[in-house]
Amino acid sequence: MQGTWLIFSAWLALALIASLISIRIGLSVALVEIIVGAAAGNLFGLSPTGWINVLAGAGSIVLTFLAGAEIDLKIVRKHILSSTAIGLVGFAAPFVGVLAFARYVLHWTWAQSQIAGLSLSTTSVAVVYAVMVETGYNRTELGKLILAACFVNDLGTVLALGLFFANYNAWLALFAAVTALAMWVLPKVIPPFFTAVGNRVSEPECKFVLLILFLLGGLANLARSEAVLPAYLIGMVMAPFFLRERILAQRLRVMAFTLLTPFFFLKAGALVSFKSAAASFGLITAALSVKMATKFAGIMPLTRAFRFGPREGMYTTLLMSTGLTFGSICALFGLNNNIINHDQYTVLVIAVIGSAVVPTMIAQRWFVPDFQPIEEENDAE
Repeated sequence: MQGTWLIFSAWLALALIASLISIRIGLSVALVEIIVGAAAGNLFGLSPTGWINVLAGAGSIVLTFLAGAEIDLKIVRKHILSSTAIGLVGFAAPFVGVLAFARYVLHWTWAQSQIAGLSLSTTSVAVVYAVMVETGYNRTELGKLILAACFVNDLGTVLALGLFFANYNAWLALFAAVTALAMWVLPKVIPPFFTAVGNRVSEPECKFVLLILFLLGGLANLARSEAVLPAYLIGMVMAPFFLRERILAQRLRVMAFTLLTPFFFLKAGALVSFKSAAASFGLITAALSVKMATKFAGIMPLTRAFRFGPREGMYTTLLMSTGLTFGSICALFGLNNNIINHDQYTVLVIAVIGSAVVPTMIAQRWFVPDFQPIEEENDAE
């Protein structure tokens, strides 16, 4: 038992180090946790135990739920045509491009190529949101449109992951039926239930949310789908409630980012092999280049069609080219289910990390548009 607590303290120490580095250099803490995990895994032999895997899995589920709960459906409806078109193409173009590259150039199997396409099809809501808050661009109409397009893009990735790797049997039918029922019932049940139980030290609201997420996650695993799929969908339908109940959302966020998500990202990094990365540097660069090229080929023409200015179009395309959380989840899903091997996982995860850093730095350095926040525009009127 003593060894367990020492291992636990070592992982928490790494999480703390990652937080301090993130604050110091201004990068997403998730990205830093992956890098710190990779360093610890390669330099000190850090490897996940059974209970670390449980905490990491719980972290991915809760993180995905929180991402869905951040979606403002009013914004999605307001910009339904442009955000849907940019989001769908932002998913489909890199998915098809990377899949074809993996299958016909690298000669990976069909399932391995699907994992590659899914891992590099994503847009990082976390990175995009952090960048926009830092610049104040989240208070503009175009900023809100980009966030809505990120939601559509990632929803496509999560749905495709579930559809491609599910077992089409009675378990899948049960999982689909229960998830659909939960999506319909929960928005009606949760508000009065939470009002009735009140704000208690025992946190019945948080326990209820976790119960639903883990129950649906268990059914998803029985159907050989991915537990993040129902978590994202439940978060999406509950978003209007959690956007109003910011204190409850904050409590869930604190729990997740303190005790759960660090284990997911540290584990994702610990499974990266520096030796494989060095040997596959050209392959990693090629995979990242294919993602970037297909994102640009798909999204840039749409920004012109929707009459974005040149600077706004480039900024939108670059931010839609980022990836992190769902890309890591897809790659780890492939590794955990023996679809891809460690070398392939390393290629995909490092390419995902590169997609979080490279387009963000370019967008921030050269293409932040001039803008006037919505509030100032309204005041001027």
